[in-house]
Amino acid sequence: MRKLIHSLLTMFCLLHGVAPARAEHGIAQYGKPGYPAGFAHFGYVNPAAPKGGTLVLSPVQQTGFDKFNPFSLKGIPAPGVGSLLFETLVAPSSDEVASAYGLLADDVTVAADKLSVSFHLNPQAHFGNGAPVLAQDVKDSFETLISKLASPMYRSVYADVAKVVVVGERDVRFEFRQPNAELPLIVGTMPVFSKTWGRQPDGSAKTFDKLGFDKPVASGPYQIEKFEPGRSITYRKNPDWWAKDLNVRRGMYNFERIVFQIYKDDMAQLEAFKAGDFDVSFEFRAKNWARGYQGPRFRSGELIRHEFVHHNGADMQGFVMNLRRPLFQDIRVRRALALAIDFEWMNRQLFFGQYTRLNSFYTDTELAAIDTPGSLPGADELKLLDPLRGQLPPEVFEPILPPASTAPPASLRDNLRQARELLAAAGWTYRDGALRNAKGEPFVFEMLDNNVLTRIDVAYERNLERLGIQVIQRDVDNALFQKRLEEFDFDMTHYGFSASQSPGNELVDRYTSASAEVKGSENLIGLKSPAIDTLVQQVVRATTREDLVAAGRALDRVLISGYYVIPHYYSKNHRVAYKRTLAFPEKLPQHYTAQEWVLTTWWAKP
Repeated sequence: MRKLIHSLLTMFCLLHGVAPARAEHGIAQYGKPGYPAGFAHFGYVNPAAPKGGTLVLSPVQQTGFDKFNPFSLKGIPAPGVGSLLFETLVAPSSDEVASAYGLLADDVTVAADKLSVSFHLNPQAHFGNGAPVLAQDVKDSFETLISKLASPMYRSVYADVAKVVVVGERDVRFEFRQPNAELPLIVGTMPVFSKTWGRQPDGSAKTFDKLGFDKPVASGPYQIEKFEPGRSITYRKNPDWWAKDLNVRRGMYNFERIVFQIYKDDMAQLEAFKAGDFDVSFEFRAKNWARGYQGPRFRSGELIRHEFVHHNGADMQGFVMNLRRPLFQDIRVRRALALAIDFEWMNRQLFFGQYTRLNSFYTDTELAAIDTPGSLPGADELKLLDPLRGQLPPEVFEPILPPASTAPPASLRDNLRQARELLAAAGWTYRDGALRNAKGEPFVFEMLDNNVLTRIDVAYERNLERLGIQVIQRDVDNALFQKRLEEFDFDMTHYGFSASQSPGNELVDRYTSASAEVKGSENLIGLKSPAIDTLVQQVVRATTREDLVAAGRALDRVLISGYYVIPHYYSKNHRVAYKRTLAFPEKLPQHYTAQEWVLTTWWAKP
């Protein structure tokens, strides 16, 4: 019947000169998906991977958890809960940029005018409690996520969705406020869950933001088997998982159980791994990787350390200045502070030469503005930047300056001399033992850290002291760190803005005026710039890959020229150590995080 209706609709459209919308097995932001209809499996999996066994992991930089709800604002969700329990309408491919294929939905129809996308739900899809996944569940999930009971991030990401319409029991349509090539992917990758989540035995229900250790009612491959609050959680494969034979899940989620164990700090975690207490370690500290991963189990081959190449864009990790503080509102001050970091010394003395300096918000992608000829804006960028010229500093239209370096013939001494000149021009001069403004107030600020980059903080602060700047180092636990970020209660801190080969609506939450005062948003900088607002919309509304690249480079150029973040460094490899009892596919995906790759495609050797 559905095929007959589709044929009649197509005939009507052709007779009346209307371009029909078409049902597809997958969607791509630009062009066509790379895999054909009816493909057997993704190219980066082993479709014959053995099933069974237990995978034991320890989450990175997590010292506890107090809830199972990964979508509410307050609290720390259990590790793995978001990726192992919840499914989406479409499943992204890790070897393509911005393509996805049917998961909960068995076909997708993007309207010819790009103002809506419709999904037909797979009749086999059901939640872990046996109830079918229906269109109403999709609508309920959307309305919950954009409510004030969920993190404000979702309201920003889904801001261009006008409404969700239940067309039929298994047919749902998302209608958009304006054409946006990314929106079908954004709504397609929205997590879907049952409204019965949190329902109590007496029939009452908790509000979404109060869901603590209420087990989610979702459709994913695993269910929570047992847990010790804040210490460990065990997931067991759902024997009735509906999607185990789908092409987008073939060769994936191969372990019978997945266990996360939490340790009090990273040293205890490393020693536990070396003792054989868990199976895979993801290392983000250069010192640990250089010196810690050795011992008898490594010499015997029981434990293996390896660096896996990836092609992800590098996240913009760095020291973030909070523009809500008057101290950082002068661009000359921000540029001076950026001159005081000595990456070359840190890479040599602290990182064992393992890192490369970041020079863009999109390092290692075609969106990096510094990689244009002469690092000048091209004609495609100027079409976007010229109308904003009166709102932008002149440096935007000049060659981008790379991050300050101390490699010869440059030196830290020369950089600090330039910094002192910039500070003096901004009204800060050294007298009475400190850098002071015209009122005699000293230049003092707090550096907020969660005990992750303290060594880096201290090295940077030592250089600032030479300028007469006093930095108060504030190390707090991860829970308080997250709370203070959500409240924008910091002067300077470290943070990583995730990079994407195909950025879109996440930029609204991250850089626009509308999110600057929304507690819990990712606009930690406190940006309120009409020019940046306009460029973000140019990225979001790009209709071709070429338009996206031009808008992305223009936005990157403005962000870099504003000195809002002092760039740190990145690695082109994932550093992973693992037991020899584990195996993984020969072909690596193109774009992946190490933990998700292990969770989804590795298996236990028989």
